[in-house]
Amino acid sequence: MPPEKLHWKHLYDEVVTSGLCTGCAGCVIACPHDVLGYNDDEGVYKPFQLEDFGGPGDCSHGERGCTSCTRACPRFRAWEPEIDAFMFGRPRRADELSGIFKDVCLAKAADPVLHEVGQDGGLVSAILLYALEHDVIDAALVSYLEGDGSTWKAVPGVARTKDEIIASAGSRYTYSANTLAYVDAVEQGAERIALVGMSCQSSVPPVMKQRKAGKVARRLSLNIGLLCSKTFDDAIFDELLDAKYGLKRADIKKMNIKGRLQIWMHNGDYHEVPLKECHQWTREGCKLCPDFAAEHADISTGGIGKFNDWTLTIVRTDIGRELMENMLRDGWIEVRPGDDDPDAIALMHKLAKKSRQRWPEFAVKEPGLVEA
Repeated sequence: MPPEKLHWKHLYDEVVTSGLCTGCAGCVIACPHDVLGYNDDEGVYKPFQLEDFGGPGDCSHGERGCTSCTRACPRFRAWEPEIDAFMFGRPRRADELSGIFKDVCLAKAADPVLHEVGQDGGLVSAILLYALEHDVIDAALVSYLEGDGSTWKAVPGVARTKDEIIASAGSRYTYSANTLAYVDAVEQGAERIALVGMSCQSSVPPVMKQRKAGKVARRLSLNIGLLCSKTFDDAIFDELLDAKYGLKRADIKKMNIKGRLQIWMHNGDYHEVPLKECHQWTREGCKLCPDFAAEHADISTGGIGKFNDWTLTIVRTDIGRELMENMLRDGWIEVRPGDDDPDAIALMHKLAKKSRQRWPEFAVKEPGLVEA
């Protein structure tokens, strides 16, 4: 970060209103003065200034020199080289299309319950439960379905038990700023907190730590990233799935994406929707995001490839490797080489390259494609 005082006005102009904001809510949870709110109504998914102090780009505390929001933003200024240097000690090379990592493997939960309820093998559920039961973390920031699940609206929440982990399992494909559950976790006494989030959210912990954003950064001790090319606006349920296909959100049991949107209904029916029909409901915050592979997580996970019950797993840090090794040793997960599905790895690199092509010319150049 440059030496000058960079605060909400700069963040508002350069990120929030420029199209770079992904809605990760890192700035909201980092604000020590509680003057930032979060709007997730009607596809907005952006932070805003709560206090009536001038215009929306003015902050009553920012002018006094508080820099917490800019320190917490993983899209502000030269965020990517800063995080890469902090995590890995070097910038990403041109051939590292999916970021820097130590290992790539296929993994799944050994527990049949976690395997069944989880997405593509239940690995993330197994990681969270193992970390909780082995005193690695006190709580995890995850997403749940609102209420009884019939609205299919994804909302952030805290998981501290096996039942809560099971309730949070599965993919939504609409957006939940899981970071927003941080306050609840701290109020419940958590000091070591895992974040499970899409690629944009998984850059929040390291950018906070690199830029010294305070207690929030120190408490985020485990970072699980989800491979993500985009999420959809909630309107897709009514305007496409119901209007064209007669699939009411209350009747949907499970969704997945494997080259198409797969939908299972509570009555046992199965439907497929071409992804090209879904594109117009792409969430605004995803359109310029350059990170498909959750490049700054400890462990990045995704359900791409030919094996529906195995998770493509990218281990990036020493924390991630130690955790995976311990889980394998203790029989919590099954692991096979990533080379068993080379097409999945190739697809990850392809989608990562495609995402990097979104990065706009008006922003700093680093998150774009690196010249070979």
